[in-house]
Amino acid sequence: MDAFPTIRQTAMALDFDDRPLSKRVGLVILATDHTTEPDFQRMVASDRIGLYTARIPYANPTTPDNLRRMQPSLTEGASLILPGEDLDVICYSCTSASVVIGDEEIEAAINLAKPGVPVVTPPLAAVRGLQALDAKRISILTPYTIETSTPMASYFAAKGFDVASFTCFGLDDDREMARISPPSLISAAQEAMASDADALFISCTAVRAAGVAFAIEQAIGKPVVSSNLATAWATLRICDDLMPHPEWGSLMTQSMAGW
Repeated sequence: MDAFPTIRQTAMALDFDDRPLSKRVGLVILATDHTTEPDFQRMVASDRIGLYTARIPYANPTTPDNLRRMQPSLTEGASLILPGEDLDVICYSCTSASVVIGDEEIEAAINLAKPGVPVVTPPLAAVRGLQALDAKRISILTPYTIETSTPMASYFAAKGFDVASFTCFGLDDDREMARISPPSLISAAQEAMASDADALFISCTAVRAAGVAFAIEQAIGKPVVSSNLATAWATLRICDDLMPHPEWGSLMTQSMAGW
């Protein structure tokens, strides 16, 4: 066998960029999550925006008590994303837990690890998205049980929305929620949409609604906001990406008035 050549260390001077990519997006997602990363890779990632993910422990069933148990893991999860380096925005990808724990509490926990970084939660992004669409009376569709759906109804009512109708599937395992077929989501959205509502919100980051938001809008004739669609939209706008994407639904043509 031929001997290896002598390894030489070059003395050539190297140039270094400040960052490999100009924008950094952190994702804190559930250990069981099947959907957020594919959705964000499709809608957010680019040669300018990088995605960096940490998974935190989560055990089904999806109940308010189990959702609250994630709160202590938020700081540690955020700290594992590019330690010692800045992020432009960080998303906690669980809608029902954000409602149960509270947007402000989640922001505080994540900012312990990443001080000053904008923190996006799905329900707050949905509120901003519905406001951008000038929706005041809404229908809501969730995959959850009635017990887990009830705090969400209160959340949107407290944000000033008139909830015209609220429909849930009664599921308590987020892995099963991720397997709901897109055609089933379209049919369920048609059934859930109140005729006098301005828009439909489809909750849960596990549900693959973002990929069929445009098709649902065609079917119901009203704007659709889903959890991952809203967080992707807010993330893009925070990263100064203002490009409209009507093929992803009405929300992706809207600007956002700060975060």
